[in-house]
Order: sequence, then structure tokens, then C-alpha cells
Amino acid sequence: MNIALIIPARYGSTRFPGKPLVKIAGESMLSRVVSLGRSVKERFPNIQLAVATEDERIAQHCKDIDVQCIMTSDSCETGSDRILEAALTLSIKPDFVIGLQGDAPFTPLHVIEALISTLQNKPDTRIATPVIPLRWAELDTLRTHKKVTPFSGTTAIVTRDAKAGYKALWFSKNILPAMRKEESLRLESAFSPVHQHLGLYGYALDTLKTFVELPLGTYEQLEGLEQLRMIENGIEITAVPVEVDMGLAQAGIDSPEDVERAEAMLERAARS
Repeated sequence: MNIALIIPARYGSTRFPGKPLVKIAGESMLSRVVSLGRSVKERFPNIQLAVATEDERIAQHCKDIDVQCIMTSDSCETGSDRILEAALTLSIKPDFVIGLQGDAPFTPLHVIEALISTLQNKPDTRIATPVIPLRWAELDTLRTHKKVTPFSGTTAIVTRDAKAGYKALWFSKNILPAMRKEESLRLESAFSPVHQHLGLYGYALDTLKTFVELPLGTYEQLEGLEQLRMIENGIEITAVPVEVDMGLAQAGIDSPEDVERAEAMLERAARS
């Protein structure tokens, strides 16, 4: 099984221009993500690693850190469009394509490994994505973040079938599900019923082609979540539940404030 691990890195972010090149504790965010991709390559055979970008500044940085860079058009509307455009230029056609987000430098390695294992063990998978069952403290943190940035953090409704495994039923920028008896639930388990979604996808190549050809979905546009296009068109999304260390569930970089939070996290880790 051949897998392409592609990092979409767009310079022209509306909320945070130049985000892939921002320094986090002295190292660019993109360099941190590339290092993560290299660790994956060491553990799995037949992995192709590349960065996909529309910007020459990022392409030059890729030369500096010695990673393959594929120039894509600046008309790509989503990260998935950019990932597909890059995947189709690879010399070896991949069976699956994993989009490793360029703004998630602290994605734990075991999360990517779990995603790859799911693709290998279920080769009929169309699309798979990791979800994190949130501890109550992590849910409280997510709620606090949303008071300032309401569209940060995505939650997922997940179900489990005895034969098919876990499946994602829905995604939202709201915190789902609502809980009528939260106080009693907090006493029953350290984990809440809420799953947070990680923006990491493993696509079968044909499914990715189908996805980018579909029109934008109604709820996709309302929520700003491209994965809802899949659900709106009846394409099943396999959920891969994974646990992560405290603090990593909300460690994506969406704003300059997130950079400050990430540097503080690294400083705490260095002291411990």
C-alpha cells in the first residue's frame, strides 16, 4: 500500500498571513510539521512526503529544510483541493493520501500512526479521520477558547458499529452533544461525551477525486467545514478515536495568540 503524506501550506491565510513560516520557539511551524512527517516515514514503508503550496516564499523555505515541495495553483479553495493537485503529480500513484495540516505542529505521532493503521487494516476505507475524547478539563478549556474565538475547535458526533467500527455522523463548530445532566456525568468518568476533531484526513485517492468535484454543501458553507460535504453526499467517514496528553487537544495554530500559547506549552514541557 502506497501512502502520500502531503502538507498543505498556504501563505495567504486571511486570519494569519504567512502562518506556515511563523517561528515557534525559534523553529518555523512548517519545519516542525515536516519533522513530524519524517518521523512517520521512518516507521512506515512506502510513504511519500511532500509540501504543497502556492507561494514561492514557502517553496524557498522547503529548499532550506530539504523537503520536496509541489507548487499548486492559488485557486485551490480548500486544503483538500491543494492536496489532490499535489498528489496527482507524484511519480508513484498513492492508494491513500493523508493531509497533514501545516498548522498542527504538535500532532502526536501516535495519532498519525493510528490513522495509517486504520487505512492498512481496512483497505476499503473511503476516508478516515482522528477524533479525541475530551476530558472534562479539556472540554472546559475548549469552552473558554470559544468565548474569544467561537469558530476555533471542531467537535464530532461519533457512533460505533460492532462490525464497521467507529463512524463520524456529524461535525460542528458548536460543542456537540448538548448535555442535560452534565453534573452527574462528570462524576461517572474522567472523560466527557464530547469528541474534538483533529483536522487530519486519510483519503482513498478516488474518494478525494470525487470529493473535490462535488459542489459545496449547504452545511459545509454554514459551518465552514469541508468534511460536511462528504456527509451531505452520503460518503461514510471512519472515525479513529485517539487519546492525547493534556493540552494537545487544542494545540493547533490559528492566530498569533496560539503561537504564544504554544511557546508557553513548550517552556512548561522543558521545565518538567
